[in-house]
Amino acid sequence: MQKDDAVVHTPGLMGGISSLMKSLFGLVVSRLELAALELSEVRNHLIELVALFGAAILAIWFAIAYGTATIVALAWDEMGWKILLILFVVFLVITGVLVAKGLALLKQDKLSFPATMKELKNDRDMLL
Repeated sequence: MQKDDAVVHTPGLMGGISSLMKSLFGLVVSRLELAALELSEVRNHLIELVALFGAAILAIWFAIAYGTATIVALAWDEMGWKILLILFVVFLVITGVLVAKGLALLKQDKLSFPATMKELKNDRDMLL
């Protein structure tokens, strides 16, 4: 046998563990990057949701302040206290519509991490 014959060395136990640790580290880093990306999307949707509810509250207060005073002043002679009840029902319906819109945004799963959760589930299934 000659010295320049190629001898194939298989990695030992430490080489295998090192390779496994590098792969696991790469997997964790890629999952963290995906989670960070989705977190920025969720943050944008959360800001949109907060702005929507803030605008709804502001609109309700302006409507109550100006509209109610005007309508009550104009209709008081003919309707008396009934105009206050009618305005209460109108503003209650408006509030219900705005809350329903906000809940619809929440039901669209715009505040979740679908891709990250899918990848983590795939990783779990592969490892187990």
